[in-house]
Amino acid sequence: MSTSKLQQPTQDVPENREIPRLLASREERNLAAAQRWLDGQNSVDIAAELGRLSPDLQAVAFRLLNKERALSVFEYLDPPHQADLLDALRDENVGELFGSIEADDRAALLDEMPAKVASRLLRDLPPRERKATSTLLGYPSRSAGRVMLPVATVLSPDAKREEALEKLQMRGEAFATVPVTDNSRKLIGMVNLADLVSAPSGTPVQDVMQDESHHVYAHDDQESAARLVQEADLLALPVVDEEDRLLGLLTVDDAMEILEDEETEDAYRSGGQEPLNEPYLTATVFTLARKRGLWLIVLIFAAFLTINVMEVFESTLEKVVVLSIFVPMIIGTGGNAGSQAASSVVRALAIDEVRPRDVLRVMWREVRVGFLLGLFLGALIFPIIALLYYPQVAATISLAIVCICTWACIVGGMLPLLARKLGVDPAVFSTPVVSTLVDATGLIIYFTIAGAIMADQIAAAG
Repeated sequence: MSTSKLQQPTQDVPENREIPRLLASREERNLAAAQRWLDGQNSVDIAAELGRLSPDLQAVAFRLLNKERALSVFEYLDPPHQADLLDALRDENVGELFGSIEADDRAALLDEMPAKVASRLLRDLPPRERKATSTLLGYPSRSAGRVMLPVATVLSPDAKREEALEKLQMRGEAFATVPVTDNSRKLIGMVNLADLVSAPSGTPVQDVMQDESHHVYAHDDQESAARLVQEADLLALPVVDEEDRLLGLLTVDDAMEILEDEETEDAYRSGGQEPLNEPYLTATVFTLARKRGLWLIVLIFAAFLTINVMEVFESTLEKVVVLSIFVPMIIGTGGNAGSQAASSVVRALAIDEVRPRDVLRVMWREVRVGFLLGLFLGALIFPIIALLYYPQVAATISLAIVCICTWACIVGGMLPLLARKLGVDPAVFSTPVVSTLVDATGLIIYFTIAGAIMADQIAAAG
């Protein structure tokens, strides 16, 4: 993704929150004030505020920008907002805007557009840009090839410093790191532009190449590629084909966007809903309900497990009514402990700290963590319950807390690993699923312990 030089904001302009009011309706619309507001903001802030407006108002504000500023702002908009804006503009500027962004950004934008509109936009591109964009669209969704930036300029390892700089200047490509390939375009390494510029005159490119070179294949997962950019502190990561021929670069700004999108997706699923895949304020109420409702349906049917357990132990509850008082605390504690474990393991999986083959190590750690948590909580509540009720109840609740916390941590730690092994997003088995499962199994543990410790009282009540 290309970037533009940011303009510094000026003083004495309306606050950001005023722009929607300035464009609110035809009767109250103050285009002069809106123009002054836009002139006083940098491109990033304008893009952020446009994202909060309806598509029609986005188009009104966008037409107040000069051509150069409009192109800059358009680059900073998210693909869904870009798609909405292009649909709202419906004029000759659409093709120019679409052609102004890089090939990888065009591919992401086309994914948001209706098929007919996408075909028309692609058809109107110059042949070279159309070929570059079509090539990216040919790679699988969420692959490194789909998000790479095609690179036309490469350097030869034998080229001298002056020759290399002249080539880069002539081609007009100013990447911070430049690929070095042989005559068949097979990747040899990368060279930092800063190292090349500061090298003595006549130095061969191969003498200033980076000591360690990383690369990924075009069909590799985009999140894994983005993690490599982050972990290795790379400015750009080469993307190659199966024969190690250079195809393009995954730049650091695109890698950060990928990681942000992945973390957002995990956050949604951890909260028990499907990712929106569009900005919250532009999503319809029906869309929000649909994304959340699917999981609520699954979870409400899963809750029948808890109801069935309660029915099985109904006679025990009738004989020792005090046990029902602590049911919310028991299942709540177990669900929270399991969710904590699941969140930790999901995050560790995301950043490659653990892998499915570490299942036994993770289990052993979570057994000890759960036991310590349960021991601490059980010891904390034992004297309180013993004073309010009597020691048998306190012992039952405390021991149940120890066992349920241990079990919940095992479940929370294992399910994400199992999901990854099965090729399912580990975030799916985070908070909601773990909580629901631990609720039902936790009650079984609770009533089993109660039946053992309070057997005499249950028998007497019968």
